[in-house]
Amino acid sequence: MARTLRTEGIAVRFQGLKALDAVNLTLSKGQILGLLGPNGAGKTTLVNVLSGFQKPAAGRVMLDDEDMTGRAPEKFASRGIARTFQSVRLFKKLSVRENVEVAALAIHVSRRAAKAAVDEALDIAGLSECAHRQAGALPYALERLVGIARAMVLRPNFVLLDEPAAGMTDGESDQLVELIKRLPAQCDCGVLLIEHNMAVVMNACGQLHVLDGGRTLAQGEMAAVRDEPAVISAYLGSA
Repeated sequence: MARTLRTEGIAVRFQGLKALDAVNLTLSKGQILGLLGPNGAGKTTLVNVLSGFQKPAAGRVMLDDEDMTGRAPEKFASRGIARTFQSVRLFKKLSVRENVEVAALAIHVSRRAAKAAVDEALDIAGLSECAHRQAGALPYALERLVGIARAMVLRPNFVLLDEPAAGMTDGESDQLVELIKRLPAQCDCGVLLIEHNMAVVMNACGQLHVLDGGRTLAQGEMAAVRDEPAVISAYLGSA
């Protein structure tokens, strides 16, 4: 069972532009790591690398001692690395349960195993009571939770959450924080969280990794990184 997911010297270029440059990041089981940075810093690109959706120009992605660099997304999923997307893209005419079951069947588990995994994922995300509702009739906040359930149905070692609180009210965001904080102990996983809602980040994460211009600006314990002048200037604002 893998205990760490890390990048070593990751670089990504788009038509000569360096989207990521020599980024070293480590996510451990039991950890909630916040990935911060201004727009265009490379956050989603890094998540794409960590989940197999983007092949790096240089560097490695390591799952413990296993080199995952360049493997297809389904290989990452089969090795216990799950993610959400900024756009949930539900199958609107299917039920909530069916939307989550599709994700389970995508990794070729049997229907019996898929049913158990779906039940578990719906419970984790707090969606059991609306499992049979049509996905197209869900309010926005519940759509975001279906995205998380789709990730958790893989029973991952590591889950990468890309702006899960986007569009949520303060109350909905507070409930999301409680869900995220439960995941490491409840599911024995590590959590990487990209989020622009700083209240969510500050209340959910123990450590931060800050990107700026595709490079690591700071990393470490929440309190230390949060108060670094370079981080305040680049992300939180000079005020």
